[in-house]
Amino acid sequence: MKLEEIKVIAQLHSIKVGKLKKAELVRAIQKAEWNEPCFEVGKSATCGQTGCSWREICS
Repeated sequence: MKLEEIKVIAQLHSIKVGKLKKAELVRAIQKAEWNEPCFEVGKSATCGQTGCSWREICS
């Protein structure tokens, strides 16, 4: 997913985009969606959040 697409999703959750990087934006979105903000922190195999929208692209 491109950064511009992620920024749109962030804005839908009333997240101020500013100069946040992709991973920071995704973690903010995860938090807004009541998921653990763990995108790209090395927990994808053990996070257990099967309903997370970002699971497929997480590492």
